[in-house]
Amino acid sequence: MTRRFLIGVLLTPLVLAACSSTPTEEGSAGVEDRQVGATSAVASGSPVEALLAEIRNPNHPAHQRSIYFDFDRYEIKPEYQTLVVAHAQVMAKYPQVKVLIQGNADERGSREYNLALGQKRAEAVKRALVALGVAETRIEAVSLGEEKPVCTERSESCYAQNRRADILYEGEF
Repeated sequence: MTRRFLIGVLLTPLVLAACSSTPTEEGSAGVEDRQVGATSAVASGSPVEALLAEIRNPNHPAHQRSIYFDFDRYEIKPEYQTLVVAHAQVMAKYPQVKVLIQGNADERGSREYNLALGQKRAEAVKRALVALGVAETRIEAVSLGEEKPVCTERSESCYAQNRRADILYEGEF
């Protein structure tokens, strides 16, 4: 009996260590925790600072940062084409600045499905920017799935606000 007890005591930490889950370098779910408005250090007078100052003007064509999608879709709607062009023009003016596109989904559907849909939405915006001449290496597309809603009510108008891709510029993520 004591022999079994001793073996159990010695093996328990090994078994628990083997069963523990530690995140890998890549992350297990692929969900990014970068938000609109989160800022990192930006040097005064830098191109990033100039770009952000320019597009923060409510009259600037690239002031709007969200592109909205229909339910269960990831095609950019015609009414957002000019917005994508405006962002491509800003990126052409500031060729050293990088951009992060965050794809989002409403809460309907499984977590895995919404992560995939959010990624497709972010990739659609990325492809459109690349087609307009922006270097692919300057654009990162990630999915937040349903994890970062801007509206939490259970209504169609609220769901529509969460079906989007947000464009963040270097210095905001």
